[in-house]
Amino acid sequence: MIRLPNWLGDVVMSTAFINAVRQLYPDATIDVIIKKELGGIALLIPGINKIHLFSKQEYNGLGGVYRFGKSLRTEQYDIYFNLPHSLSSFVMAWASGAKQRVGFNKEGGFFLLTRSFKKPANLHRVNEYVSLLESFTGETISNKQVGLEAQISTELKETVIINFNSEASSRRMPLDKGRSIINTLTSTFKVTIFAFIGSPKEAVFIDELLIGLNNGDRLQNLAGKTDLRGLAELMAGSKAVLTTDSGPAHLANAVGVPAIVLFGAGNENNTAPYNKQGLTVIRYGELICEPCVRNTCKLYGIPKCMEMLDEIKIINALSLHLNHA
Repeated sequence: MIRLPNWLGDVVMSTAFINAVRQLYPDATIDVIIKKELGGIALLIPGINKIHLFSKQEYNGLGGVYRFGKSLRTEQYDIYFNLPHSLSSFVMAWASGAKQRVGFNKEGGFFLLTRSFKKPANLHRVNEYVSLLESFTGETISNKQVGLEAQISTELKETVIINFNSEASSRRMPLDKGRSIINTLTSTFKVTIFAFIGSPKEAVFIDELLIGLNNGDRLQNLAGKTDLRGLAELMAGSKAVLTTDSGPAHLANAVGVPAIVLFGAGNENNTAPYNKQGLTVIRYGELICEPCVRNTCKLYGIPKCMEMLDEIKIINALSLHLNHA
């Protein structure tokens, strides 16, 4: 059993851990636990036997977590790898009755796991996850692979998918800067369609972003109109994805589409998409506060590191994958 992380980007990065487990345990049956809202992504991870969907609404509090974990006892797991490091995730692992429960030594993990290891500092998240397996087995994983298997949608042709959203306001594209970038893109790439994605609650932000822009006939708001599996398929069929530092950046990178990722508050050394092929990371890089790794901008209110991004760099990065005609 592998308990997957709780955020989209982290789940994508954890596919390297799953691949590594498959390398070291080629005959094992591999099951996963994933948040119910992210279940569609688990369907795209190759080699998984069973997907257990966990809902905080259905299993509320530590008591609910314990009940969910206890429901897994009939599976009689030999090894339970716990990738999050929250108390609730450790309680779930303990309740499962797995013979060996393995995770990082955080938030009481020492008491609820059979083997716990110190979480390494300043590693890329992919390497951090894989280090848990390496510490447990004593083996070195040299071939780390992040990947999802998504069908290629033919619904959007000559399309660039854009994500200017983020759960953290410090990573979200400011409205005025977003509008400026979009006008620059539509005037540079004459036939390209630009499709904007997001969750249902982000659709209003996208609507506001697109008000009064040039070439509105080539702008589409798809926020809230796709599930995660459908989004992965749309990305796989697109020309490129332009995105803030967010879960969709990792999703694009994992399905093999060119991704231009705009960094502000986040640290690309720890959380940039892992696959280097087709990846371009752009940041302003002239502010002493970069990267602050905060969810809100304490200095300027609206993140200046996003406002100051060089639009020429964005155009040049997209030009590698698009025609100007």
